[in-house]
Amino acid sequence: MHWTDRRERYRAVLAGNQCIHPGSVFDPISARIAEELGFEVGMFAGSIASFTVLGNPDLILLTLTEFAQQAYRINSAGKLPLMVDADHGYGNALNVMRTIKELETAGVAGIMIEDTDLPRGFGETKPRLISVEEGVGKMRAALAAREDPSLAIIGRTSAAAVTGIDDAITRARAYEAAGVDALFFAGGMNEANLDAMASAVKLPLMLGGGGGPMSDKAYLASRNVRIALQGHQPFSAAVQAVYNTLKALREGLKPSELQGIASSDMMKRVTRDGDYKTWTEKFMR
Repeated sequence: MHWTDRRERYRAVLAGNQCIHPGSVFDPISARIAEELGFEVGMFAGSIASFTVLGNPDLILLTLTEFAQQAYRINSAGKLPLMVDADHGYGNALNVMRTIKELETAGVAGIMIEDTDLPRGFGETKPRLISVEEGVGKMRAALAAREDPSLAIIGRTSAAAVTGIDDAITRARAYEAAGVDALFFAGGMNEANLDAMASAVKLPLMLGGGGGPMSDKAYLASRNVRIALQGHQPFSAAVQAVYNTLKALREGLKPSELQGIASSDMMKRVTRDGDYKTWTEKFMR
């Protein structure tokens, strides 16, 4: 498949002057729904991938192959630009290169590589970060592995929450100098820290969820934030809906009496039933 168009649309978001919320997606159907509703970008998180593929907590148990396969399924279902959280790149800088190649092939538009020391070490009680030098090496490796220049490489750090804003700025500047296309900050960002970061670097910024001013898109846009996550509630909502439905059926409720079920028209729309009927008529008769 040809992925460049969606990557160029993703880069247009980074180059714009507004802040957008991406749609949190986890499978082909959720991605189609997000695209239908007008989301400019889809977000596939490592934690949600672990839930979806393995049914396990986000403890770096998912493999690169499993992650890339699910990303491909999502991308092949529509044309929504997809950004992904590729954690630490599944290892060292050489593993990062493999990660970029696999996810680029899977059609991803933007890839985050973070500087958290993963997986969790023996006896570890709080998150640790790799050195700035190793982080820079990972960013440079990611950029070297990229073949499509329209693919965005995003340097991600949780330094503001782990080691403080001064270290976060040091890392952001180092990753910017290495050549990444944007910077993502996971936690630790308040107004003062965001103001400091926006003054320290020129790259487009991205944030995790936040309340108050940190959820105000106009304020965030004024600080060069182009993408701000809102969390990953759609997957949790899907889990609750499945639980409620199965519980009701188990307790004897008739299928015809179930509430909150997608209509036949919606199911046909999100499964592209009309396209398949057209193709059947065109190619099988």
